[in-house]
Amino acid sequence: MKFCTRTRSVDLDKFDINQISTSRIVGYPRVKRAVDLFLVAVSFPLALLILAIAALGIRLTMGSPVLYFQPRVGLGGRVFQMVKLRTMWPDVDGAEYRVTTPDDPRVTPLGRILRPFRIDEIPQLWNVVRGDMSLIGPRPEWTEQAEEFERQEPKYALRNLVRPGITGWAQVHAGPTSDLPGARVKLAYDLFYIKHMSFALDLEILWRTGWTLLASGGAR
Repeated sequence: MKFCTRTRSVDLDKFDINQISTSRIVGYPRVKRAVDLFLVAVSFPLALLILAIAALGIRLTMGSPVLYFQPRVGLGGRVFQMVKLRTMWPDVDGAEYRVTTPDDPRVTPLGRILRPFRIDEIPQLWNVVRGDMSLIGPRPEWTEQAEEFERQEPKYALRNLVRPGITGWAQVHAGPTSDLPGARVKLAYDLFYIKHMSFALDLEILWRTGWTLLASGGAR
């Protein structure tokens, strides 16, 4: 399989499922699951403190609900409810399902503080404990958006061979997108990760994610 040595992503036009090792997607995830649970346990006290402060801030500035649930596609195409702290004003016309843009008016003032540091993602540690997600993997897509992408690009479904992640190879290389060209770019990174996933690659993603958070430039 050819991939770009600079960006380390696959060539979608030449990629097929036979290039993914069955032993890799079956064996390593078992180890990865144990590591996920260990890291969640270790980070739980600090995560709980930050979550409590953020939740109180949301409750005081925006009211209820504090949490936001959205159906996402996970391992094997199974749909689950991904949980986040609410950082947007309640919306009744479905606009909350659109990709967030810079200076998006839907984002609350407090949300503009929480989102760059991914504090709104902390509740997804519960999704990790439940087994819906991993700490690292392809970012789970909203169900309707995933269905649309799969209709236009069948290889998009290959992302579901592994658990989706809170962060991932595509997230540290490309920003949010709502169109097919952007989705194909991120898919090329996701499939590279699935093809080459390993403890070393996960460590690199964690390092890159941490650097992004310190720079507070990884979310809108």
